[in-house]
Amino acid sequence: MEASRKFAWTWKVKMDCLDAYIALHADPWPEMMAEHSRAGIRNYSIFQEGNLFFYCFECDDVDKAFAIIAESEVCNRWNALTSRMVEGSFDMREAEPIRPMREVFYLK
Repeated sequence: MEASRKFAWTWKVKMDCLDAYIALHADPWPEMMAEHSRAGIRNYSIFQEGNLFFYCFECDDVDKAFAIIAESEVCNRWNALTSRMVEGSFDMREAEPIRPMREVFYLK
């Protein structure tokens, strides 16, 4: 099977942070969005079921994208804020900040 250029993972958001997390993503910082685009991240979606969130984006070089995000001052501020809201961390400087899901099917 040919692999896509999609990258996906899930996070659980702390119940007491749900409203704030959703509000933050309803009106994201333009400079943070620009940094993700500069990193080569595109077609980024987040889906919610209760406090479980599913994240999916496309990117040609995820390692390069995460390196750019890790060095970005604005993304580090955003990730510090959102890391307090999730069960885990968005700190891209960690060895494994996000555990990617394995793609088992791709329809081109």
